[in-house]
Amino acid sequence: MLYEPERHEALSGESWNEALAREAIDAIVSDARARYVANAYWPWHPKDAEPGDDLTQPAVPLYFGAAGVIWALRHLQAVGAADRGERYETRFDDLLQRNRAWLASLPADESASLLLGETPILLMAQDDEPNDVRAERLATLIGSNVSHPARELMWGSPGTMLAALFLHERFADERWSTLFRRSAAQLRTELVWSEAYRCHYWTQDLYGRKSSYLDAVHGFVATASVLIRGRALLDASDWAQWQSVIATTIERTAVREHGLANWPAQLLEGGVARPYLMQFCHGSPGFVICLADLPDASLDELLIAAGDATWQAGPLAKGANLCHGTGGNGYAFLKLFRRTGDQRWLDRARAFAMHGIRQTWRDREHYGQLRYSLWTGDLGFAIYLWDCIRATAAFPTLDVFYP
Repeated sequence: MLYEPERHEALSGESWNEALAREAIDAIVSDARARYVANAYWPWHPKDAEPGDDLTQPAVPLYFGAAGVIWALRHLQAVGAADRGERYETRFDDLLQRNRAWLASLPADESASLLLGETPILLMAQDDEPNDVRAERLATLIGSNVSHPARELMWGSPGTMLAALFLHERFADERWSTLFRRSAAQLRTELVWSEAYRCHYWTQDLYGRKSSYLDAVHGFVATASVLIRGRALLDASDWAQWQSVIATTIERTAVREHGLANWPAQLLEGGVARPYLMQFCHGSPGFVICLADLPDASLDELLIAAGDATWQAGPLAKGANLCHGTGGNGYAFLKLFRRTGDQRWLDRARAFAMHGIRQTWRDREHYGQLRYSLWTGDLGFAIYLWDCIRATAAFPTLDVFYP
């Protein structure tokens, strides 16, 4: 089977209600603003705490902490989904100091990480008040990460390559396009050929072990999404080669069953990697989201089969969040609606939105609080609700950083 039914739950079947979606966004934003404490930011959520975490100190990183909450609140305000409130510009130096203290506990220097390091905090600060010192620090971080052995979005050079792309789009400075191309060239040299699958892939050195992830956070398709998004910065011949590599790997690693499609978490030469998951970070939804801007139709049949698999599996039981929840899966439907114009995909996205609202309030009642994070919590889901209202498909900090 292409997914594990016990990880999912039956769709509530509630009809789309824009007013209810707007009320949910307002409630999430109002609660986040009310729970903010200057020296402590936002309370930890039990689902975000790992063994060994110092819960007396606030979680800071973009992925699961205060930097992500601040990014989300600023984004919702900028796109018109929330009324004007504090923009937290004065907090960036403090966020950097706290983030550096947290990073110091890790076994290696991960300052450049897009989702957990200094880079996203500096990106926000540079947007508000550009200066050469900060730009130089960003260039140093991105350049130092070009050969990072993770080769994935969270820690590695694909993440900082995406940061370079955001900076190039925002400031039109050639240094950022140069760093993007340099990162792409290095990744090209690091591709590995699989005799078993007859395609290329990358290995990742993560958390003390080697992996061969294909997925949308740690794996091949996340890197593909950055290359697709930044293809205009590449030479036409370079992009043509990348396009062929991407399409071949995605096609040859897909697992098809009864008109549906999914992918294993890792490419294993000696056998199939199970179980198959069905969430953004591992599985079909992330593949659809990362590949939906591919500029040809060669994978369209496969992407639609992956979208149908996501719909058949139903909402994730883990909650409404982006990384491994109902909102993240729903973005696959929004992407397919934008790509195909087929109304059923927008209807499916909105059905997941209504279910996710129920999940959000159910979890709040269970834990006594909302989950204050971007990728793993309720602020990311609020952005998903807004995209359902507007029928747009910009996955936070992957498709858009500067609104």
